[in-house]
Amino acid sequence: MPRQPVRSASRGKKTPEKAPAQGPPKTYRIGDAARMIGVEPFVLRFWETQFPFLRNRHTPSKHRSYGDKEIETLKAVKRLLHKERFTIEGARKHIREHGLEAVLKGADTTAAPVAAARTALTDGPSASASEAILRRALTELRRDLVSLRARLH
Repeated sequence: MPRQPVRSASRGKKTPEKAPAQGPPKTYRIGDAARMIGVEPFVLRFWETQFPFLRNRHTPSKHRSYGDKEIETLKAVKRLLHKERFTIEGARKHIREHGLEAVLKGADTTAAPVAAARTALTDGPSASASEAILRRALTELRRDLVSLRARLH
């Protein structure tokens, strides 16, 4: 007579599912990161000198190592420089004013001064707060234009 398999005492009870083992976070070398972002590796090395928040890690063999968060930050910097056409100084200023988290989320922070100016113009003379915002935005724009003109000469 064949033997019946021994059944466990926890008949009908489900065993708790184990969470998938999480290993170390995925890292990429500079060449891989550059391909993912769509630039050359020397561009990433240059950006590291220009943006203090882009400090990367190095492996024991002294290779640059980028994690997923750094890749997202690099993509945001590329978007500012290539798509939105900021200069490096302008991108640094934009990030300083709006915060890195807002830039990473992709919030359209460039339209805020324009919207404030439109509001100030349409509200009429009784909107002194809007007028102050408009005055600040125009003063900042003028300062940037004077700076650009000085660089061209």
